[in-house]
Amino acid sequence: MNAIDYASEMIRFDSRWYLTNSEIGDYVEAVLQRLQFETERIEYTDEDGLRKVNVIGRRGSGSGGLAYFGHTDVVTTADWAIVEHGPFEPVVRDGRLYGRGSTDMKGSIACMLAAVEALGDQDLEHPIYLSCSSDEEVNHRGAIEIADRSTIYRELVDGGACGIVGEPTRLNVVYAHKGGVRITVTSRGKAAHSSTREGLNANWAMIPFLAELKVIRDETETDRRWMDEEFDPPTICLNLTVNDFTKAVNVTVPKSECRFGFRPMPHTDIEELLERIRAAAERAGVECLVENQNPAFHRDPTSPFMRSCVELSGSAPPASVAYGTEASNFPHIRDLAVIGPGDIAQAHKSDEWIDLEQLESGTRVYGELIGRHCL
Repeated sequence: MNAIDYASEMIRFDSRWYLTNSEIGDYVEAVLQRLQFETERIEYTDEDGLRKVNVIGRRGSGSGGLAYFGHTDVVTTADWAIVEHGPFEPVVRDGRLYGRGSTDMKGSIACMLAAVEALGDQDLEHPIYLSCSSDEEVNHRGAIEIADRSTIYRELVDGGACGIVGEPTRLNVVYAHKGGVRITVTSRGKAAHSSTREGLNANWAMIPFLAELKVIRDETETDRRWMDEEFDPPTICLNLTVNDFTKAVNVTVPKSECRFGFRPMPHTDIEELLERIRAAAERAGVECLVENQNPAFHRDPTSPFMRSCVELSGSAPPASVAYGTEASNFPHIRDLAVIGPGDIAQAHKSDEWIDLEQLESGTRVYGELIGRHCL
């Protein structure tokens, strides 16, 4: 099978992040076993009671080698815009493969599977590792569980394997990206008719918190100590949403919620920001919950491994990007880069697609990396 075949098969699985991914997990495990991998399943039940499946495999033995990391979950499809076919019906048209996850990132996993299949029965000097996680689109829990619990992951770390995270970069080499922090702040009141004194509008406590948060946000956009010129934009890009869940203006709001996030860079003092945010919440009398905290990713762009990735992919020099990946969750791997087929601009879109040329090139580049590090 080639990358188009594998990607098409995986697109057919509805693996939106708020559903179980057990079926596509079973599929990946079966494919890896057919390709002579020893496999390990890392499962957990999420906060909604859904079973999540992470699969990691190893082909070959010894130290060194190459590890590939991908994820099988995809974003929602409520805005899918192609009327001729649904998001989980893979369609090849005009040199593109359409379908949810084609770019982010089932196409990438498909390239790695096709590159391994092209090896046939060749003996390996060093092992190949392949990991497919869940929940990357929301909190990276699958990658965190793999790093914490997987025996095979610990083996590849102890053995000094190099690693690639296959998120879409158009096969350019990424040496650094921002992290991600998500926070929910909740103000609670009491619903009643606004003409009485029986209610308590939750928005009144939220307003002073938002005023303090704006001061923090404006500071991070103007004070150079919060900036890092390695990135574009060079700021943490704090962004928020506010919802009071109440449509009628004659009802006192019982609950007001602010959800926001920011993207820390390698030198961002995350703890100082969190301390200031928590203190502002305490002063306003509102609840503050840090839901997610993934650090930034950074490796030496001049390392021999980075130079090797550039050479084999034929790409431009290593670059930084503003989005995040699971590379944040693998600090134990010294030589790690983000490199994958497809364009991040196509990820999460209402007509998600990947160029067939990118699938072909991705298979070739991954095959070259396997040849350099495993054969």
